[in-house]
Amino acid sequence: LPSPDAPVVETSDKRSVLKRWRRDRSGTTAIEFAFVATPFLMLLFGIMGVGLYFFTTFSLENAVEQTGRLIRTGQVQQGGMTAQQFKDKVCELAPSFVDCTNKIRVNVLNYPDSEAIGPSTLPQCLDAAGNLSDVTSFAPGDADQVVLIWVCYEWALASKIPYLNLGNMANGSRLIQAATTFRTEPYN
Repeated sequence: LPSPDAPVVETSDKRSVLKRWRRDRSGTTAIEFAFVATPFLMLLFGIMGVGLYFFTTFSLENAVEQTGRLIRTGQVQQGGMTAQQFKDKVCELAPSFVDCTNKIRVNVLNYPDSEAIGPSTLPQCLDAAGNLSDVTSFAPGDADQVVLIWVCYEWALASKIPYLNLGNMANGSRLIQAATTFRTEPYN
C-alpha cells in the first residue's frame, strides 16, 4: 500500500508526460545535420579540389601554348634565349600560385618530323623514387622542325586537400603535365 503522504499520480498524467516527450523535436535538427554534414563537406571539398586541379592544369597548358609561340616564330632561336629565360617566360604566363622556383621543369625538344617523337625520345618527369626529376632538355631547333614543349609541375596542394587524395608522387603531390607540339615557321 502506498503511504498516505505520497502524492497520488494518476495514469493520465503519466500518459501526458510521455506524449509531450514524444512530440518534443528540439534536437532533431542537430541530429539530422550531424548525419548530413560529413558527406556534404566531403562533396564540397572534393568539388573545390577537383576545380583547383583543373584550373591549374588549364592555366599551365595555356602558359605553355602562349610561350611556344616564341619558338614557333623563331624569336627564341634568333634572340639566343636560354633555358632559364624560356622557363621564366612560362612562369610569367602561369598563375601566380604556381611555384616556379623548385616545382616546375620545362623541356624543349626538336625533331625532324613528327614520326621521330616516341616514348624513348622523351625525358621523364619523375625519377625512380617518384620525385620530380632534375633532368631537363632545351633544344628549340631551327626553322621547319617539329618542336615539343613539355612542362612537368609538382602540385603540392594535392596532398593538403581534405577528403580527397589526388597525389600520385612519392611525397603526396600531384604531377601535372602540359605539352604542345608544333612545326616552327620558316623564319630564316
